[in-house]
Amino acid sequence: MTRSIIKFGQVAENRKARFNYSIEDTIEAGLSMTGAEIKSVRYGLITIVDGFVQKRGDNLFLAGVEIQKLPTAARVVNFDERRPRQLLLHRSQINRMIGQLQDKGATIVPLKMYFNNRGKLKVLLGIGHGKHKIDKRETIKTREWNRNKSRILKGK
Repeated sequence: MTRSIIKFGQVAENRKARFNYSIEDTIEAGLSMTGAEIKSVRYGLITIVDGFVQKRGDNLFLAGVEIQKLPTAARVVNFDERRPRQLLLHRSQINRMIGQLQDKGATIVPLKMYFNNRGKLKVLLGIGHGKHKIDKRETIKTREWNRNKSRILKGK
């Protein structure tokens, strides 16, 4: 395997989340995972683009995130690649997030996944509402204007 192992730092980022949603609040959470899943994440075999948070009972779960199996792993190590994984949060944080989910059109999406300085896997969750087509056009317009402005200022 030619991939390098990630000890700490960013593993995956959901760049389309900030384009498709207006993020109002962010929160950092841990994930309940098995050892084989963590090893696959350290090799970067993870996709969080389709991820979202759902409420089950009193807990929150991260669903839609795909963690691929290592090709070199033993056949004994079997895990469901797209299973919902429980978020590790304090009860007050869970209650706050559930309260924010009650708003019409509110959703919680993973923005990025990374290993902190202690080597623990963390996910940065964004709480926001979906953008309409006109809002997306406005985002593109301001991004292009900032890009052109920096080119003009760089030329002078």
